[in-house]
Amino acid sequence: MRCIFVLVFTLTIIFCGYAQENQLSVKVIGIPETKGNVSVAVYNTEDSFLKFEGVFKSDSILAKAGETTLHFKDLPIGEYALAVFYDANGNGKLDTNWLGIPKEKVGFSKARMRTFGPPTYKDCSFSHNGITKIEISL
Repeated sequence: MRCIFVLVFTLTIIFCGYAQENQLSVKVIGIPETKGNVSVAVYNTEDSFLKFEGVFKSDSILAKAGETTLHFKDLPIGEYALAVFYDANGNGKLDTNWLGIPKEKVGFSKARMRTFGPPTYKDCSFSHNGITKIEISL
């Protein structure tokens, strides 16, 4: 009986530890108001970066003034780059002007918009080693 208890206890500890692994938490700060959505796109290759069809994982959540946090569970260990935008009008897309410059707030992991365009994958990439917390300012 004691062996069964030890086995169940050990498996519970292992399972609980595994359940917390491979999670990416993204805190987005600088959200001007509680209106619209905050969308996060996770990219895992340089070739796919900032391409709609190249998104590895994505999520969107209702915006909350100040900051909003999104969680990606079961994200394999590896290198990633994030792109975030505040969809103020809730239309599900990043609105841009006729030059392609975003009208809505955007942010990236580890980088900011350049004077003449977005940062590169290399500028934004980070290593995810199990449990990672990223903070992105819009």
